[in-house]
Amino acid sequence: MSETDTPTNEGGPGARVPLLNIANALTVLRLLLVPVFVWFVLQPGDAMRLAAAVVFAVAALTDQLDGHLARSLNLVTSFGKITDPIADKALTLSAFIALSVDGRLWWWVTFTILVRELGITLLRFFMLRRAVMAASRGGKLKTVLQITAIIGLLVPWGAFLPAGAAHVLELLAYVVVGAALVITVVSGLDYVRQAVVLSRMEPSS
Repeated sequence: MSETDTPTNEGGPGARVPLLNIANALTVLRLLLVPVFVWFVLQPGDAMRLAAAVVFAVAALTDQLDGHLARSLNLVTSFGKITDPIADKALTLSAFIALSVDGRLWWWVTFTILVRELGITLLRFFMLRRAVMAASRGGKLKTVLQITAIIGLLVPWGAFLPAGAAHVLELLAYVVVGAALVITVVSGLDYVRQAVVLSRMEPSS
């Protein structure tokens, strides 16, 4: 059931990494928080919106922590490699869909991001037969902008700020949405470019 045999020296060569570790636990926690987040975001009222923003922020934080811990503590596992991107996509895409269902984000924006994220994930999977595609240069910026945009749209600014300030922050959230959309599409095109280059290369013998 687990991948652990007898524990070996941490970080030693050939060490068997336990499946049950802090990095994988954070990844699973992120997956478990997705339905909790969706439930909160679809409830009426500012308190529910704020709760949704907090849950999303916590889940997004686990995304940063699990990768850092896996690398720094030598806890990289096959389970983590598979579930981490699934958890990432589940969190961000469910957020965009929920925001569109709730009327706070245009469906065409969500659809564009959905097609890009799922399409590039499939593209990278199929290109593994030739080579591992390097992470897009805009990938990290895309993630930061998407998370910032989602939190900006979730927080009920008008509940605790003057109307003018709340309006400015809401407008800024939509500006970040626009930036996130541009970087999402551009980084997706970069992956397509990589795939075209790799597909034209002779397969390594």
